[in-house]
Amino acid sequence: MVSYQARIEAILFAYGDPMPVSKLAEILGIDKAACWQQMEELQKQYQRKNRGIELIQMDDHVQLCTKKAFAQEIKKAIAVKRDLPLSPVSMEVLAIIAYNQPVTKGFIEQVRGVNSGQIVNNLVEKGLVEEAGRLDLPGRPISYRTTDVFLRTFDLKTLDDLPAVKQLEETVEQE
Repeated sequence: MVSYQARIEAILFAYGDPMPVSKLAEILGIDKAACWQQMEELQKQYQRKNRGIELIQMDDHVQLCTKKAFAQEIKKAIAVKRDLPLSPVSMEVLAIIAYNQPVTKGFIEQVRGVNSGQIVNNLVEKGLVEEAGRLDLPGRPISYRTTDVFLRTFDLKTLDDLPAVKQLEETVEQE
């Protein structure tokens, strides 16, 4: 049988955000005191110097996080991931969002005619796009907008500095 510590680790890793201990205990089918005991044992394992993660507590919530000692390496890894060049398809999706924001993935897919969910997720990951809230429609879809990182990346002060669509059409026709 898989240990509670392994289960806790798997649940918190997959969940990503802080989780209430009461919810974690409920998922595991144990009481909160037993859950705390298992987490204390797990934390002891993480405190060894050869482990890169730790279990942190915030009031009645817990979360798996990387150890602060690895912050520099993590920043470099994230920078490499964010600095990857944008594909033409990513640029197309970014333009759709920039000129029509806030928009849903459904709107983007309607404009493009193909599934664009992963591209939007990649743009969010790169910090160029963010969630702008949920629409008051069936299913409450998430809407997206560009970020300050987008403005800095494309050397814009505001969205008003985006080239006019007519100007873009003329540029494309000339090429």
